[in-house]
Amino acid sequence: MGSYVPGTQAEREQMLRAIGMEREDQLYADVPEQMLLREPLNIPSGMSELEVRNAMTELAEQNKVFKTVLRGAGAYDHYIPSIVKYIPAKEEFLTAYTPYQAEMSQGVLQSIFEYQTMICQLTGMDVSNASVYDGATAAAEAAAMCRDRKRTVTLVSGAVHPDTINTVRTYCYGSNTELRVVPCKDGVTDLEALQQMLTPEVSSVLVQQPNFFGQLEPAKEIGELVHNAKAMYILSCDPLSLAILPTPKEAGADVMVGEGQCLGLPIAWGGPYLGIMATTAKHMRKLPGRIVGETTDDAGNKAYVLSLQAREQHIRREKASSNICSNEALCALTAGLYMATMGPEGMREAAKQTAAKAHYLQAELCKLPGVELKYKGAFYQEFVTVSPKRCEILTALEDAGILGGLPLGENEILWCATEKVTKAELDKAVAVVKEVLAK
Repeated sequence: MGSYVPGTQAEREQMLRAIGMEREDQLYADVPEQMLLREPLNIPSGMSELEVRNAMTELAEQNKVFKTVLRGAGAYDHYIPSIVKYIPAKEEFLTAYTPYQAEMSQGVLQSIFEYQTMICQLTGMDVSNASVYDGATAAAEAAAMCRDRKRTVTLVSGAVHPDTINTVRTYCYGSNTELRVVPCKDGVTDLEALQQMLTPEVSSVLVQQPNFFGQLEPAKEIGELVHNAKAMYILSCDPLSLAILPTPKEAGADVMVGEGQCLGLPIAWGGPYLGIMATTAKHMRKLPGRIVGETTDDAGNKAYVLSLQAREQHIRREKASSNICSNEALCALTAGLYMATMGPEGMREAAKQTAAKAHYLQAELCKLPGVELKYKGAFYQEFVTVSPKRCEILTALEDAGILGGLPLGENEILWCATEKVTKAELDKAVAVVKEVLAK
């Protein structure tokens, strides 16, 4: 354990005694023994700048970049206008530092304000924040903000992304609360099971729309069941899909969460991404992170300020429902630029083309002998097929420069198409699958 220079050994010992410990290694009691570093790392000395550059170039060349991507499962290959990449790279904007000094951070604050405004317009909700790391974290934060003393159980649909379920489970473990998974039926949330599980101790229900299998959930009907049980309804949405699908507000959601990667952020091997959160005015003060507001200064000029944030996370941590203290301003700026550049019509067109191309791919694949659609319900951009030779299909596609769908259960593939992929690319992928199945 490293030593912070101003902290003396006596002061460290005093801090340990205050928390009932005698040695620093007791702080790591939950870490497996094999993970502990008992001696210095055996690593070589540093390299020169040129050597580092060459080494990093060699590592980067091991990555395989696919021209055609037919895989989603939480990260989607959408077209990003060049201006959306250019502006956030300018030194005036290239910072994710929290704008504590409002008078010195007007540009950053305005960008957050504009982003929050557009998220509210897109979702139909009353207020949005801009401080959450990714979609899974946003879902876990939403579950935390919905709990109270009497209601501590969170229900999560089994059709929610597995990574999101695990993140919520980790949060529940840390707060000594309970997560229960609602089973699926025909690729969507089982409404009968949900109704039986809506007991008085349930604080909230988390549903994903479209869900992990690509299916469209009966979101409004689920919302009615949840509210009849006096619980709160959290709807995790693909934000681009909201350009053509009913909004969370229309579905009756109390809290909307989502992954903002599809709003102008590259897949980038996993990040950084953007957690979106929005809620109704009734629950505004429970929203974690920061909310930027518009006001006027003493001269009557327009100004932007941090108008609301949960101070408990800074000064009364033991009572805090959230510990989100960082800032996703750069990613929020990028998402805001994407929405402003595309505009309502551009986003609607991108969503329509995404849906159309996904349905075209599904129809063409299911014409092949042995390929069947697993779930028959409506979908947006993803769907699951069942077919023989799953491994051979994905390998052949990779050899053809195509990243195929995500392998799920036995002989199952979760396919995805976005507006970026062309009909010719889709036809090529289908031809490859057809050839494999014919052997």
